[in-house]
Parts: sequence; C-alpha cells; structure tokens
Amino acid sequence: MPRSGPGVTLSFLTVINVSLCLAAGAQQQYFRDPDTLVQRKLEEWQDLKLGLLLHWGPYSQWSVVESWSICPEDLSWATGGRRGPLKDNYYEYKTAYEQLPKTFNPSGLDPDKWADAARNAGMKYVIFTTKHHDGFCMFDTKTTGYKITGADCPYSKQDKADATARILDAFRKKGLKAGTYFSKPDWHCDYYWWEKFPPTDRNCNYSIAKYPDRWQQFKEFTSTQIDELMSNYGRIDILWLDGGWVRSKSAEEIRNEMYEEYEGSRWIRNPQSQDLDMASIVSRARARQPGLIVVDRAVPGIYQNYLTPENHIPEEGLDYPWETCMPMATSWSYVEDDVYKPASQLILNLVDVVSKGGNLLLNIGPGPDGRWHDAAYQKLDSLGKWLHTNGEAVYGTRKWSVWHEGDDLRFTASKDGKTLYVFFLHADNRPYMIHSFSGLSIRRVSLLGRQKKESVRLGRKKNEIVLQGLTGEDIRVIKIDLY
Repeated sequence: MPRSGPGVTLSFLTVINVSLCLAAGAQQQYFRDPDTLVQRKLEEWQDLKLGLLLHWGPYSQWSVVESWSICPEDLSWATGGRRGPLKDNYYEYKTAYEQLPKTFNPSGLDPDKWADAARNAGMKYVIFTTKHHDGFCMFDTKTTGYKITGADCPYSKQDKADATARILDAFRKKGLKAGTYFSKPDWHCDYYWWEKFPPTDRNCNYSIAKYPDRWQQFKEFTSTQIDELMSNYGRIDILWLDGGWVRSKSAEEIRNEMYEEYEGSRWIRNPQSQDLDMASIVSRARARQPGLIVVDRAVPGIYQNYLTPENHIPEEGLDYPWETCMPMATSWSYVEDDVYKPASQLILNLVDVVSKGGNLLLNIGPGPDGRWHDAAYQKLDSLGKWLHTNGEAVYGTRKWSVWHEGDDLRFTASKDGKTLYVFFLHADNRPYMIHSFSGLSIRRVSLLGRQKKESVRLGRKKNEIVLQGLTGEDIRVIKIDLY
C-alpha cells in the first residue's frame, strides 16, 4: 500500500495503484462469485464489521514506508519516501534496504498480547502481511532465503521464528478469523525484477512477451508461495492479494498507462499485461481452504470477492460487499513518532462505514522490536468500551434502505428488518424529527447503554423521538423495535 497523507484521495490512489480511474464514492462494478460456499462465507464476513490489518517487516527499523522507497518512481511516497544519508542514490539505498533483514530481531513480539487487545477492541478478524512488495517473507517459505526464518535474519535463531504462524495461531485462539495479505509483485525476486535490467517502475522490469519462460518461472514461484500459505498455516479465511497492477491487461489499457501523469511525472515506464493465472491459483487455494474469500484487490472479476477502498470511506452506501482499510495512525508501517487518530474519530469512521454497508479494517504498524505504540493499545481500549455498549447496532447488521438523515444521524438494521438502530453523532437533549421513519409502525424505542436519569421516548408528533438527560459526548444509539 502507498503511504497515506494529506491530499491523497481515493481517485488518485486507485489510478496509481490499479489503473482504474474512479471518482471518490463512485461504485465499481461488482462480480458475484458463483461458488455458493464463498457466498455463505461472505455473508458471515459481513457480520464481522471490524478487523485488524498489520503491516510489518524489516523496513520498520528505518521508520520508512513499507517497500515503496525502493520503487524507482518519481512519486512522493516512493523515491520521496526515502530517509537517511543514502536517499539520493537509488542503488546504494536499495542495497542497504535489502540488508535490513540482517539486523531484524523483533524479540519483543508478543502475539498473544496483540490478539487480546484486538479481541477486547471488538475486532473479529486479522489480516497479516505475510509478504509485501519488497519480497521479504514473514513466513517460512521454501522458495527463498529472504525471509524471517532465513539464516541471515537474527530472529531465525528464536525457537518459534515463523512470525506468520505465531501471529495467526494467537489470533485464532482468541476467536478471530485469520487472513493473509500477500503481494503479487515481488521486487526481490529475480523472476520479477531481473538483475539483467534495472527496474524502472513498479512493474516487471523485462518484456514478458520477449521472455515468456522467465515469467512462467515467476508464476510458479508465486503460486508455490500461496500454496505454502494455504497448506501450512491452519485455517485461512481470507486471501488478501495486493498489487492490482499485476493482472491481465488489454493493449488499450497498456497504451493509456503510458500517458498517465502525477506530480509532474510519467511514473509508469514499462506497463504490460502480467497474467498470473488467478483461476488456477484460486482453485488450488480453495482445494486446501474450502470457501476461502479471495480479495484480488482492484482487479474486476469474480476473484475480488469484496472491494477495498483504501484510506477512504465512500460517500454513499454500497450494495455489494466492501471494506475500507485505513491506518489508525498516519502511516501503514511503523513510524517512531507517529500520531494516532483520536478514538472518537475511529468510532465515527466505524459508524460511517457500517451504516453504508461495509466493514472497517484498521491498520497498526508494529515496531522493529515487535511491539506496538502504547497509543495503539489506548485507542483500541476506547473503541472496545464503546462497542461493548453499542455493539448490537454494529455486528450482524446491514445497511438500511436509508443510511443517513442529515449530517448527524446514521442508520443500520437487523437482517430480518424488524429492528433499526439510529446513531446520533451529536446527541442533544431535545426532540428529533426523523423523517425516514414515515410509514413505520414503531413498537418500542430504547437507548443503548442508558444511564440513570437518561431516557428516550416517542414524542407527541409523528416521527418524533425525544432524548432527555443525556451525558457525555460519545455517539449514542437508539434501538427501534418495529411491529
């Protein structure tokens, strides 16, 4: 993922990452997977609402953006994301970056502590970066020595050095579903960035049409790694594939990419069709993991089981499965002095997402020692306390026919439609006229987490709800039981 920052919008991120130019809030075309077991698993996934994404690797030692600083694109988070004395010399910088595993020793890793914090925060699933674009594997692959269990990595001397196994096992034991983030491009693999040529952008750096045998080797390398993840790491619920530019492309798409500009740069220099044979990859994965949800991010088709707007909440409710992924701080990866979003903002984002029919995947970047910022635990604790009171309005709900009224009200509904929930983003002690209730037969209203002297009742006027005695500034939720 690119590093988030001021002025970066969905439409730009989408263009840069997947060459799909969509306006913020616009609906992409969704293709329903015909596998009925997958459909059932997706329905269950839509009940979960809140998950945790972990971006972690040796790059955390430098407090730099994950992977992108070795990408030779003249963009603010790629070449502009470099730090340190070598930042102006690409080859020296890349060489030093690729030596980072030799000093990567996260001896403070405590996945049970992470899993406890996530569960107590109300999170229901985890997605862990098993491999990012830089190619370093956080799992014990047999395809490369560039891995956390490799001989050059000091952490490999630990009794349980396979970070992916430890993390996924810990989260499953706490009742969370497990997902694996996996990067399709691999900037360390000689079958993708061939040493015969210098890399020029994020794409494969040689002509696939001219060297098809080499690309076939990369396809086999990639499918083998995914097979390992699907075979050796217990129950996997989600395969979350990143790097949407690695896909089959038409000649017209390739021509158009050549002329794309951003920040004064024609950043794509070697666009081409990069077909991995996703049908075969998914078939083998589901043979090992029946009903596996596959998220081939930003690649339209049946292997994008849900859509993933990045660091952005759509402007309107969406009728297909989707998930906003968003860092809890400002960066996806660890930054030593990073600033985390206020808990009130995280709660507001969650409410906004679920009212529009989506899930929220919040990201934390662990540090080089294997520990989280203290602020991450604090924010998760606050989120969990709010969900402990109001979770029934979040989990297992669906988008109502109307997702909002004005700026201050959001709605969700039970799946059977017999219960509605109203989120008051700025609750005041006064009557509210809720016009969206016209035509409803209301049996009862109640205030979730009601304290002494707080009350809610139907008003004398039609569609009127009266709140009295409310205290605090949290988002409050009214439950509406219908006849």
